[in-house]
Amino acid sequence: MRRIRFFDTTLRDGEQSPGVNLNADEKLEIARQLARLGVDVIEAGFPVASPGDLEAVRRIAREVRGPVIAALARANRLDIEKAAEAIEPAERGRIHTFIATSDIHMRYKLRKTPDEVVAMAVEAVRYAKRFADDVEFSAEDATRSDWDFLCRIFAAAIEAGATTINIPDTVGYTTPGEYARLIRYVRENTPGIDNVVISVHCHDDLGMAVANSLAAIEAGADQVEGCINGIGERAGNAALEEIIMALRTRKDYYNVETGIVTEEIYRTSRLVSTLAGMHIQPNKAIVGDNAFAHESGIHQDGFLKEPTTYEIMTPQSVGRSHSRLVLGKHSGRHAFRVRLQEMGYDLDEEKIERTYQRFIELADRKKHVTDRDIQALVEEEAVRVPEQFVLDYLHVTSGTSALPTATVRILHDGVPREEAATGDGPVDAVYRAIDRVTGIQTKLAGYFLNAVTGGKDALGEVTVQVQDNGRVYSGRGTSTDIIEASARAYVQALNKLAYDRARAADGAGAGVAQAAGGAN
Repeated sequence: MRRIRFFDTTLRDGEQSPGVNLNADEKLEIARQLARLGVDVIEAGFPVASPGDLEAVRRIAREVRGPVIAALARANRLDIEKAAEAIEPAERGRIHTFIATSDIHMRYKLRKTPDEVVAMAVEAVRYAKRFADDVEFSAEDATRSDWDFLCRIFAAAIEAGATTINIPDTVGYTTPGEYARLIRYVRENTPGIDNVVISVHCHDDLGMAVANSLAAIEAGADQVEGCINGIGERAGNAALEEIIMALRTRKDYYNVETGIVTEEIYRTSRLVSTLAGMHIQPNKAIVGDNAFAHESGIHQDGFLKEPTTYEIMTPQSVGRSHSRLVLGKHSGRHAFRVRLQEMGYDLDEEKIERTYQRFIELADRKKHVTDRDIQALVEEEAVRVPEQFVLDYLHVTSGTSALPTATVRILHDGVPREEAATGDGPVDAVYRAIDRVTGIQTKLAGYFLNAVTGGKDALGEVTVQVQDNGRVYSGRGTSTDIIEASARAYVQALNKLAYDRARAADGAGAGVAQAAGGAN
């Protein structure tokens, strides 16, 4: 089975991302993790760029074992000498030299003729060979270069001693089909190409870096270059973790193997994200927060029955602990019931259904429903008594220069009743309106407000205590709307009070009937 090499340039091309500036210690920490990941080559930096970069590359070369340690150099002697100095302590070192080959680069950037560019490439490779046996030559902007000229300069570089030939899509210009044809053309028309490694390096300006890299592998490329999390210049480089898992997941199609320890992918991704200060988008393939998360009720139901219905790889295969069922407005009863069981609740079907309906109402208002939110809903449901009164509608008008007014509609044994009232504040107005609807006069003995979760859409929890004939009844209400939570709590307390009064009345009636029966 053909083996694909992975060339990681996170520490060189990745660090060129705007706003990213890694110090030597951070680079070394990432390099050590890349070695644990099992990449074949670490491009540790561009030594001529600064003394700090040179020292960072040299330190990685001295302390990291396993991968080849590469340093980048333009096609000139100073760059190559600095690269050679940096990789000198490496167990295995590589000098990676490059020159632009497209007409637009040669004419406007280099101001050189094609013949002069070939001569510079040959001289650079020969000079690099004095310091390292392993020399990679790249034709910058290869995908906008003349194909025959590419074959010519690659043949010259191979003859000069290059061991790896890189065909980069420097500006993310090509497409998968076109790139595959270019790789095949170079393979078929470059003398000596069978004796070297063919490498590809793709950028993501058109969003096709990973697709182009995979197409190149199909066409015969032996080495793939890219960055962890796809960071890099402009829109970034090909995301190595995506290529790795595509080859592993579709091994039946690509029929290649790698030396990557895939279980180290997530750890590597998080480290790079943290040290580079570049947030990973939630829907990022493989390593995003939502990569193994399911919210749709249909998907959750299928996943719970058999994970492979909606997951083509396991989270464990990339170093994540488990998949995640995200409870939201699209979630179904199956997932909700499983989450309740995971949280330790054993509710009957009637309570599960009532709690689920409250959960759906909450999910319509709240972006993220947490376990603490669910806990509050369950606790509110657990203390329910038969409901004479059900809050059906609530409207409040309040403000600094307006008299707080509340309109409340309550279902009393299923019959809607509506009242309005004013008060000292919106909650007081609501409670006065509820008193009018229910006809129950009682004393508010306590009112407690607590934010269950954080954020602007936090779930508020209100606990009230009402007093009746020396007894205290408590009620709890939860909602993202504090006024609604207050109303729910008050209605729950009144339901308990009404339930006790009804039981007391039934007991008194039964006692009278029993006494009358005894008299007969």
